[in-house]
Amino acid sequence: MTGIEFNCLPTAIGSMPQTDPSAACAQVIKYLKEIPCWPQLPKRSFKENMYAQYSQGFPGITVTGDRVYVDRAKDINGPLEKLYAAYLDNDVDKYPVSADYAAGLHAFLGLKNLSPIAVKGQVTGPVTWGLTVADSDGRAIIYDDILGDAAAKFLRLKAAWQEKELKKISPDTIIFVDEPYMASFGSVSVPLSAEKVVSLLEEVFRGIEGLKGVHCCGNTDWSVLLNTSVDIISFDAYNYARSLSLYPKEVKALLDRGGAVAWGIVPNDGPSLGKETASSLKDRLEEAMAPFTRNGVPFKQLLRQSLLTPSCTLASLDTPDAAARALELLAQLSQLMRKGL
Repeated sequence: MTGIEFNCLPTAIGSMPQTDPSAACAQVIKYLKEIPCWPQLPKRSFKENMYAQYSQGFPGITVTGDRVYVDRAKDINGPLEKLYAAYLDNDVDKYPVSADYAAGLHAFLGLKNLSPIAVKGQVTGPVTWGLTVADSDGRAIIYDDILGDAAAKFLRLKAAWQEKELKKISPDTIIFVDEPYMASFGSVSVPLSAEKVVSLLEEVFRGIEGLKGVHCCGNTDWSVLLNTSVDIISFDAYNYARSLSLYPKEVKALLDRGGAVAWGIVPNDGPSLGKETASSLKDRLEEAMAPFTRNGVPFKQLLRQSLLTPSCTLASLDTPDAAARALELLAQLSQLMRKGL
């Protein structure tokens, strides 16, 4: 991997508060021209919830109302054989994400006259998906050797299919693997080893040809994620700046091998958003970066190898206007930070 120089350009985590895919895409393109991402629209339908969105085609999967689970009463063996055959042949077209599960993605793929430097997509990670999707007995499938392994292979195919489609917009792609449940890693409720987490993530990463990121919006043991072949670490720098600063050596190693950090510095709740300005966020971001510059990373290198994002989902905001405010702040902050280059 050669050095990735994003120079503090803005992009987003993915989900937006709109229910109209065209309106969401228009907002993305307005503020994130250089690195747009397709909008997930969980308020439009439960199928666009991050757990349901990538479930389509998984053996035994059932999506009802606001629940997604594996029904063991269904035939699972036949679909598992089909999944493993597609995996071995790398036949990504067997596991697409259809428009009723991702209206924003399909609207985004239909946009014309885009000339971004890269385009970003996202997929739910195997740890988070495996912990959230349970079987009929309520047991998370990550703890089932067969289904847990199948889930990582399945998500790898979903990520690879998505990347193939996004390459039609730009040859340079970024796929984030979203792992909010890594905030629970190491707790009694999530008895997973670091080795298991790394092997599940690497399974998905191997399906991604372009740049691959991991996003976690809470405190986690970043050394585990930084011990993978990940190119970009994405975190909530607004609320949890200290969490990444505890791992200066590992972050420096990521940057030295050409990786990047995506700083989630624009808040995604209304009250915080209302009191911040681009200038106040610049101060906050520079404070979050300081531990790394004190530990041997030149400030300009950090700027060059950084992306700027909202802290997490924008679907948490009440209105499209609030999302526009967050993205406008993000774009303004990007311009301020780029003056330092």
